[in-house]
Amino acid sequence: MAEASLKNKTVRGVGWSAIDAFLGQGVTFIVGLVLARLLSPDEYGLIGIVTIFTTILAGFVDCGFANSLIRKPKVTEEDYNTMFIVNMVMSFALCGVLYLCAPAIARFFDREQLVILVRVMGALLIFQALAIVQNTNLGRKIDFKTKAKASVVAAIASGVFGIVMALMGCGVWSLVVQQLSRQLINSVCLWFLNRWWPSWKFSKESLKYMWGFGWKLMFSGLIDRIWAQLYHTVVGKFYSPATLGQYSRSKEYASLFSSNFTAIVSRVSFPVLSQVQEDKARMISAYRRIIKTTMFVTAIALVFMAAVAEPLVYCLIGPQWHQAATFLPFICLTLSLYPLHSINLNMLQVQGRTDIFLVLEIIKKILAIVPLSLGIFVDIYWMLIGSFLFGFVYMFLNTYHTGKKLGYTTWMQMKDIAPSYGVGLLIAVSVFFIKYLPLSYFIILPIQLVVGCGVFFVVCETLKLPEYLEVKGVALDYLGKLKRKR
Repeated sequence: MAEASLKNKTVRGVGWSAIDAFLGQGVTFIVGLVLARLLSPDEYGLIGIVTIFTTILAGFVDCGFANSLIRKPKVTEEDYNTMFIVNMVMSFALCGVLYLCAPAIARFFDREQLVILVRVMGALLIFQALAIVQNTNLGRKIDFKTKAKASVVAAIASGVFGIVMALMGCGVWSLVVQQLSRQLINSVCLWFLNRWWPSWKFSKESLKYMWGFGWKLMFSGLIDRIWAQLYHTVVGKFYSPATLGQYSRSKEYASLFSSNFTAIVSRVSFPVLSQVQEDKARMISAYRRIIKTTMFVTAIALVFMAAVAEPLVYCLIGPQWHQAATFLPFICLTLSLYPLHSINLNMLQVQGRTDIFLVLEIIKKILAIVPLSLGIFVDIYWMLIGSFLFGFVYMFLNTYHTGKKLGYTTWMQMKDIAPSYGVGLLIAVSVFFIKYLPLSYFIILPIQLVVGCGVFFVVCETLKLPEYLEVKGVALDYLGKLKRKR
């Protein structure tokens, strides 16, 4: 009964979390296609530079408190209020820091326009802080349905604002308004739908508990954010905002199937499996299934995307984004391992081993100096190649501690994900050379999609891979429920 309940919670959570990510992100993706045809890579590069700083500072706002409360067996109103007060104070303080630093940022990148852009975009930190407690409260209840509603409404409304402003010739401000309005509308919807209201009760005991668990996560997250944004900084500083725009676009497309899908699984699995953290065998079994099914989806999708990168980019956003098409295969292959990294680190969090989590992040970021140096002193493509190769080093580091603590070794994980990469490689080989046919990319891309899907179903139905049957079973069950509701 407990196993069935856990599975039902997970399936429902993943279902609504998927709607949140893919419908919300899907709307944003479509909006992005329209905006990419109306705006230039340089304008995307400018907003990409601003995002470097808002992304890093956003890591300070949460302070790692959200995961500490999700993991806590019993949460009080004082816990939520203390978290809310700290989040809001931090967001206003950091918004002020960003306002003061705007001129220095503009001088570093040699673009005076960045002063006003950075100062206006600082409001994003405050809008994000407004949603943290609401998201945490919903996460504990595994209520991703409410999150999905808010996310979709925000994505649609902000997309309309962005497109209208782009059509009016507002340039980079179209992207500013889109991002700010999306976060603000999402926060307002969460407050309206969840109806948690602060009572302004501050507790030193609550702060001590949350900080004790969360500070390592905060610094781990900050290290990860800083290093991720250093790649953007290197491209924006040593190349050009236009090249950064191309790089950001390609990374955004690859992230649709890596970061987003992993986020779906992580935010569901963390609260669900925190409830069974004392049952080691059950937790390992659940995580093994999570890794196999998650990597099945992401590995195949990203290897396929790498194979069709050029026709895909040309058809979606046009030939002016040609450089993004050359970046995309490298980024897809690198990010295909991202779910494995994230889920292994998730295991450490569930066990409360944030100390190991922090140490791993520090080691990996020291190693990341190598690909960054290649980008500065050699070429951007060597930076991308270096990132891909070092991804395997990171995989061994992350899986080593999981194997040591839980008995789920690196070799076991490699065997679990090998079939997914094998299927992905077969599909990639079957579609890659089609692009050399003397046809328009608008014809080639649909052919690649049909051939790729055909090879996928033939191979998976023949081999009857357990992860394929798992995904297929969940999809058929969900479709059956939809039919019965009608």
